[in-house]
Amino acid sequence: MPMKKIVIIDYGVGNLRSVQKGLEYAGASPIISSDPQEILDADGVILPGVGAFIDAMKKIENLRDVIREYVDSGKPMLGICLGEQILMSESDEGGLTKGLDIVPGRVTRFPHTNLKVPHMGWNSIKITQGHPFFEGVPDNTYVYFVHSYYVDTDATHTLASCKYGTEFAASVVNDAKNVIGTQFHPEKSGDIGLKMLKNFVGMC
Repeated sequence: MPMKKIVIIDYGVGNLRSVQKGLEYAGASPIISSDPQEILDADGVILPGVGAFIDAMKKIENLRDVIREYVDSGKPMLGICLGEQILMSESDEGGLTKGLDIVPGRVTRFPHTNLKVPHMGWNSIKITQGHPFFEGVPDNTYVYFVHSYYVDTDATHTLASCKYGTEFAASVVNDAKNVIGTQFHPEKSGDIGLKMLKNFVGMC
């Protein structure tokens, strides 16, 4: 069986190597690229990201149409951390900024409470609807987060939720179910995160 061709989109934000290593462990042959044709030809695409929403949107603007064409093909895409957030309609970070609008919803800052922001470390997630990405993943499993902003969307587009002061979408999905986002880092979430990456590779 040929190796699945997974492209990790390089648009200048994020630790791409740790995602690449996680995918290799999951049995894929990932490449890091910003080449539109390689993205369109991929069996699966990863949208990583670390940093500010507004910076990410400026850097990915020239790939917006390519990403939309890829998503419309029905092939799977996974957004991780900031990569999940830019899938959304808009964000409050640094003033209201439009996202890729692949999943409806808004990115907003954690409210000022006695909780530390950023939300950093291990927290449990509640799986709220079935999806191949979470196949074999137990409910209330612990995964690794690092973020100051969270995704606010409706139940239809929430695959898993997490509670940190407020309840937020820990994982989102688009209407066609081929685009998944995770606020947590599967590649830093031990064996259970690698299981999710393996599931994603299986979807490709």
